[in-house]
Amino acid sequence: MYSKCGSLNYARRVFDKMPERDLVSWNSILAAYAQSSEGVVENIIEGFLLFRILRQQIVFTSRMTLAPLLKLCLHSGYVWASESVHGYACKIGLDNDEFVAGALVNIYLKFCKVKEGKVLFEEMPYRDVVLWNLMLKAYLEMSFKEEALGLSSAFHRSGLHPNEITLRLLGRISGDDSEGGQVKSFANGNVASAASGIISKNKRLTDYLRVGRYSALLQGFADMVESNLECDQVTFILVLSTAVRLDSLALGQQVHCMVLKLGLDLMLTVANSLINMYCKLRKIGLARTVFHNMTERDLISWNSVIDGYVQSGLNVEAVCLFMELLRCGLAPDQYTMTSVLKAASSLPEGLSLNKQVHVHAIKFNNVSDSYVSTALIDAYSRNRCMEEAEVLFERNNFDLVAWNAMMSGYTQSNDGHKTLKLFALMHKQGERSDDFTLATVLKACGHLFAINQGKQVHAYAIKSGYDLDLWVSSGILDLYVKCGDMSAAQFAFDSIPVPDDVAWTTMISGCIENGEEERAFHVYSQMRLKGVLPDEFTIATLAKASSCLTALEQGRQIHANALKLNCTGDSFVGTSLVDMYAKCGSIDDAYSLFKRMEMRNIAAWNAMLVGLAQHGEGKEALQLFKQMKSLGIKPDKVTFIGVLSACSHSGLVSEAYKHIRSMHRDYGIKPEIEHYSCLADALGRAGLVQEAENLIGSMSMEASASMYRTLLAACRAQGDTETGKRVATKLLELEPLDSSAYVLLSNMYAAASKWDEMKLARTMMKGQKVKKDPGFSWIEVKNKIHLFVVDDRSNPQTELIYMKVKEMIRDIKQEGYVPETDFTLVDVEEEEKERALYYHSEKLAVAFGLMSTPPSTPIRVIKNLRVCGDCHNAMKYIAKVYGREIVLRDANRFHRFKDGKCSCGDYW
Repeated sequence: MYSKCGSLNYARRVFDKMPERDLVSWNSILAAYAQSSEGVVENIIEGFLLFRILRQQIVFTSRMTLAPLLKLCLHSGYVWASESVHGYACKIGLDNDEFVAGALVNIYLKFCKVKEGKVLFEEMPYRDVVLWNLMLKAYLEMSFKEEALGLSSAFHRSGLHPNEITLRLLGRISGDDSEGGQVKSFANGNVASAASGIISKNKRLTDYLRVGRYSALLQGFADMVESNLECDQVTFILVLSTAVRLDSLALGQQVHCMVLKLGLDLMLTVANSLINMYCKLRKIGLARTVFHNMTERDLISWNSVIDGYVQSGLNVEAVCLFMELLRCGLAPDQYTMTSVLKAASSLPEGLSLNKQVHVHAIKFNNVSDSYVSTALIDAYSRNRCMEEAEVLFERNNFDLVAWNAMMSGYTQSNDGHKTLKLFALMHKQGERSDDFTLATVLKACGHLFAINQGKQVHAYAIKSGYDLDLWVSSGILDLYVKCGDMSAAQFAFDSIPVPDDVAWTTMISGCIENGEEERAFHVYSQMRLKGVLPDEFTIATLAKASSCLTALEQGRQIHANALKLNCTGDSFVGTSLVDMYAKCGSIDDAYSLFKRMEMRNIAAWNAMLVGLAQHGEGKEALQLFKQMKSLGIKPDKVTFIGVLSACSHSGLVSEAYKHIRSMHRDYGIKPEIEHYSCLADALGRAGLVQEAENLIGSMSMEASASMYRTLLAACRAQGDTETGKRVATKLLELEPLDSSAYVLLSNMYAAASKWDEMKLARTMMKGQKVKKDPGFSWIEVKNKIHLFVVDDRSNPQTELIYMKVKEMIRDIKQEGYVPETDFTLVDVEEEEKERALYYHSEKLAVAFGLMSTPPSTPIRVIKNLRVCGDCHNAMKYIAKVYGREIVLRDANRFHRFKDGKCSCGDYW
């Protein structure tokens, strides 16, 4: 396979690794070297060395061994090598073999050894018209006219039918002498009789091709071959065109063999047709071989191969061949330019290459051609160089392709307003849209969240009949998804006759983006029922949905689907799964999967770093950061958010300062608000409230509400009511309706037993008509989410749950648990304070988990607010008494309780 595709290095590598090699293997590797030997001395020498080794290991060889060997001899230019092979052929009894003898005659004649060629030619029992042509051509090139006349007479007596090449050669022999006149008479007679038959047959074949009667054409061709009517280049060109239309490589290769046998492969038009056939049938390696073997090439030859490279995605090869064309002194035409511009646009250095091609287009006066100008517009648009594209666009009256290229360029450059303006201008000038136009404009509307304009385009699509086009309907769906109108999105999706995987994934992604994760899983179920296989993006999107729902079991099922589809090796999928496991509280699974990833991009490292930090594994996160740097992976701004978060959750204030300086000094990353938020959080958790306040005040950018919220929580934990009051004032200036600000302020005063100030804060909250966000916790059991609020009695198993809570409290008190009533922020008796602590939502969820899951399995609970200190303390005892691992995710981080300890080290 590799040898036939021209991949010599791969072929040799496979050959060298073979434990056993038979004659077929040796013949194949020799053929690979022969195919790659023209002009490459190293391959010729290596081919001969391989034959020497073959002789030492295998006694018997065949004509298939001599075929590549003879080609090596021809390319080497050494007569002695050919003579040696000739002697070897005599030794093994293949000297009279039609193929071997014919190849030797060809070699001797190419090396001007006409005498040796003649001897071998006359000894051959059967000589086809190709061999007669070779001998005639050799005599003529050596000016052996008498020998040529004698050979032509012998050919006449042989009874063979001359082909077109024979007739041309005989025409060169004819002259004024009597013998020349006989030859001329013979040639003319054959030309006349052959021409009348071939022309009429070819005309019929042409008619068949035009109306698509391919079976009749092939039958007519077969009849011509069976009746010994010599086919000419027109015949073979017609049959090769049929092979392309039937997508039949086998037919094309059969015709190629016939062409080689008749010697017509040297004719320019036939060779060009062969190149076109192989390119259209996606066999660019075979097209390249024909191209390299051509003795004469025109611009069509070059254009065909360049376009073949582009169609096969071999853009570098296309550009290199274009450069070679220029070095050969040929002038490219509009077809050359359009192909090479398409190739260059797909390469990383595309802009520079496109500018070079633009210069050549000006030099060869191709820019005025509408195809070339449109291709240049498209090339500049793809590279987001819209000023250059605009200059070209404004100079000419362009067709729809140019309009589409401009609109696509504006959309890709995030300049959707210009897309819409150009779309309006296009219709004003009477230019009709197509499916690409509408899909591009809909995409621009989606980027701009311009739902009203999008609806107008949707209406136009319905009116023009493009709404059922898959590309346009997917654009309509994407528009409504981006604009958050999921009802319209569902209607658009249901209107698609047969949604493809892109449409399904867009719908799933839209559900997630608009907070409808459970609906996303329902859509996915429908997708699988319809028999549509998800792709890597679908899997990654569903992993994100599992993260949002913190639905670990759903996430595991998505992981299982990824394994079945063999797409876990995709870095995008792998990263999404790592992130899913981390956010669903299974950091061990996340780390295990991360270590198994073969390709880890920066996003994968970031997901793992942030996950470890959120789980309180700060030291492991920082160690992973060091490993990442040692592997030469450059961190980005998200990396440093993870690193600073790890420092914050681990109390590493000095480390946090070191990294915030390093990111700017060593990596040129300017700290943003998220990085300062992490640093302020680290200071607040460490009790350095004043330093955190000074940091916020000294920032060049305005502090965010979340920074003040974090600092206010630190003030409450440290009992610093004075700083807390100032911070609360700042926070309420930014977000006067933020319930958490009032609650934190109220709780801070309650913790400091300042009841009057607490009541004032709550009065202010009521005055603003702000309601406190209720605290709730949930747990997933058997793929179902169970929600709990404080003192919740809505669950059907409420009585059993409350009995379990009482049992839990009794058991952990025996182990040493003492309720921390300071976290009951009301002024009531101690016993009432204790009871209020027992039925917090996270305790109810854990009690339900103990009842509903098998012993020894982890219990995973999610809480929308920060876990209170008493519940945190109780969880350590529950984990120890019941031998369970409890993973509790609150609003700030994960807490993993095991054997009476928490992963946060009580630093939270």
